[in-house]
Amino acid sequence: MAEMTLRELTRRRSVLGLLLLVPLVFYLGRYDQTGQAVRFAALGVGFAVSTAALFSAVGARDVDPRLTLSGFRPHHLLIGRFLALLTAGLVIAGAYAVLVAVGQDVRSVPAVVAQFALTTLVAVPLGLLLGLAVPRDLEGSLLLISVIGAQMVMDPDDGAARVLPFWSTREIVTYAVDGPDAASFTAGAAHALVVAAVLAAVAAAVLSVRLRRRAHMQFV
Repeated sequence: MAEMTLRELTRRRSVLGLLLLVPLVFYLGRYDQTGQAVRFAALGVGFAVSTAALFSAVGARDVDPRLTLSGFRPHHLLIGRFLALLTAGLVIAGAYAVLVAVGQDVRSVPAVVAQFALTTLVAVPLGLLLGLAVPRDLEGSLLLISVIGAQMVMDPDDGAARVLPFWSTREIVTYAVDGPDAASFTAGAAHALVVAAVLAAVAAAVLSVRLRRRAHMQFV
């Protein structure tokens, strides 16, 4: 399942290439402000990985019932797709982590690397869930843009900001740039892990319910 997902993604080379440029544009737009540059690059990676996961989930909607009839279980489909997207996302995140570590003066490089990895961990189930919940990838992309936009403009100290999936990104970036007096790495990492687990659980439930439906069957 993971191999099939990776092969399906590689067929969209032009789209993936444009997605990979999104974090770079965000990063260069705030290059002279270290905290903003790192945060925008991380959110750009989150958007790119979430969009790739969204495309994967929407594209596999017609194939999943056939795979289920062939013997795959819903958790096989979700875990295989998750592992493939996480692997590809971590490669992208690693490249941008190196770019930030070389180009910016931060107090904690390991924290920068960790936040890119955690952002990717959250982005994959978020994209998969949106791909399962919306009928087409256009609607999912608009929802993702709304989430990223709200994440950029909302005050992270506001309690409502913790509901957003990428709150941990801002918290860990602040820790990496300004030190432990300004933010908590533990709180950011815990938030990312909890959000990723919740999103993955909801995505698994949605996929399981969808594959158990048989819309083409009518009982008389």
